[in-house]
Amino acid sequence: MKRRVTYRVWEEAELLQNVNYGLIGCGMMGQEHIRNIALVPGARVACVHDPVPELAQAASDLAGGAAIAPTLSDLLADPALDALVVVSPNHLHMDHLARIAETRPRPVLMEKPLFTDPRDRARIEAIARTYPAPIWVAMEYRYMPPIAALIAEAEAATGGIRMLSLREHRFPFLPKIGNWNRFNANSGGTYVEKCCHFFDLMRLILKSEPVRIMATGGQAVNHLTEIYDGRTPDIWDHGYVIAEFANGARAMLELCMFAEGSRFQEEIWAIGPEGKIEARVPGPGRFWPEGAGAAPVPELEISPRHPKGPVLREIPVDPALLSAGDHNGSTFYQHQRFNAVVRGKAQVEVSVEDGIRAVAMGLAAQESALTGRAVEL
Repeated sequence: MKRRVTYRVWEEAELLQNVNYGLIGCGMMGQEHIRNIALVPGARVACVHDPVPELAQAASDLAGGAAIAPTLSDLLADPALDALVVVSPNHLHMDHLARIAETRPRPVLMEKPLFTDPRDRARIEAIARTYPAPIWVAMEYRYMPPIAALIAEAEAATGGIRMLSLREHRFPFLPKIGNWNRFNANSGGTYVEKCCHFFDLMRLILKSEPVRIMATGGQAVNHLTEIYDGRTPDIWDHGYVIAEFANGARAMLELCMFAEGSRFQEEIWAIGPEGKIEARVPGPGRFWPEGAGAAPVPELEISPRHPKGPVLREIPVDPALLSAGDHNGSTFYQHQRFNAVVRGKAQVEVSVEDGIRAVAMGLAAQESALTGRAVEL
């Protein structure tokens, strides 16, 4: 049996006074944030900063003429800014948040991963204890409509999750300025850079904390013949992670970054004594090949054990959101909620502690894969 559910964007949108955003980092993801902020009533990007002038100008143009700050200090000195979005390369996140905390604390949306060096955990914890404004960590996978539906319905569909599997079969890492994402030293490693989203989902869906992580992974296909400043990339492109949780549940992640021919990019299964629930999310529509028919529509399927009879629901996403980014509409829903936090109408949903724990799981997975041993948390 199959039925169709549509997620609408504009439902009784209330026009409010603009929240002025400052954007730190104007690359591909920074521009996705600009497009999605533009869809949120009462929100606009007012000032941008990037050390690459061409990127800063492109972001300014995309934001409808936002001011360009030549330096981070100039951006933080702008008195009109109500909130900040940090979208710089991974290894700069910690220093940028520290600069903000020292000079101009404002509500801030921090792109993932929150940090890359395990030595920085104590530093971010110290900042969070005294930071006088909200900090939201950008784990937008929570807000992909089919995944959000799975989160909401998993307990009833499964009768209590005992097994959780997450699979991402996708395209390789895209080019970035300076090729920073080709090297573990900058990105934190694939299990930190790419997979902290999935470790966040594991904790959220299972409502428990990991106690043990086992992983394997490596670089099999991608970037092997590339050379940058005399160095060959060392970023991994595939692997498996198994996590055991305090409540007895088990979770597994399967990652392959040379599988862009897949119909669905992300697939999640949650299974318990009463049944199974599955979410399936296609990749970015701009990568769907011409001549291959209509692009896939996100799906949610519930398969009860008794009586048997899977129910499949399509969960299409508003085309305006699909056009605004590569994350199945989730960047918009994240900004919609963050904007409400900035206006004092809601609470942070993805905390600094959530960001820390997701990175800790990624670092443990990296360690396990390198050492061949389980890592206790």
